[in-house]
Amino acid sequence: MASVASQVIFKEFCPLYYLLNAIPTKVQKGFRSIVVYLTALDTNGDYIAVGSSIGMLYLYCRHLNQMKKYNFEGKCESITFVKLLSCFDDLVAVGTASGRVAVFQLVSSLPGRNKQLRRFDVAGIHKSSITALAWSPNGMKLFSGDDKGKIVYSALDLDQGICNSSLVLEEPSSIVQLDYNQKVLLVSTLQRTLLFYTEEKSVKQVGTQPRK
Repeated sequence: MASVASQVIFKEFCPLYYLLNAIPTKVQKGFRSIVVYLTALDTNGDYIAVGSSIGMLYLYCRHLNQMKKYNFEGKCESITFVKLLSCFDDLVAVGTASGRVAVFQLVSSLPGRNKQLRRFDVAGIHKSSITALAWSPNGMKLFSGDDKGKIVYSALDLDQGICNSSLVLEEPSSIVQLDYNQKVLLVSTLQRTLLFYTEEKSVKQVGTQPRK
């Protein structure tokens, strides 16, 4: 006899006012008052990361109930994508509208973990808006895609404080999603989905028909 499927219960959750109230709705730039828009979001069990239109990353620690802020030096530009990773150290990758990508290695109070905030920059290969980011599970590899179809691979050595980046793939349309596992990068663009084998540097398309 077939078992009866368990009931699906929908539950409504209220807005996270404790988080939203910690993010300003406007900031003052000289004599101008600029409205702050929330432009990117990622979450995991430890953090909630929120990108903004003023180039500020708001990082809320769920365990300590604390909000911290991180930004890019220089020009204020909208953050378009954020990606968290919890491995031996907590990492967050951030992409902007002009193609800047940075990685923040967060401070941890746990013994043996990182005790000083460090930042790694992906040197100017991207020239347009970042639309996707994907981590390897160990935090040593970061893949970034932009709206012109470029995909960049960044190798991070957290112990040495080194980030080496190179262009690995270029598609004719915007990258919309990236996911990485076991030396295979799943890439979705506006036109197709493909598997990129990072060791062999070969491409296998998923399906045969282009997206309309």
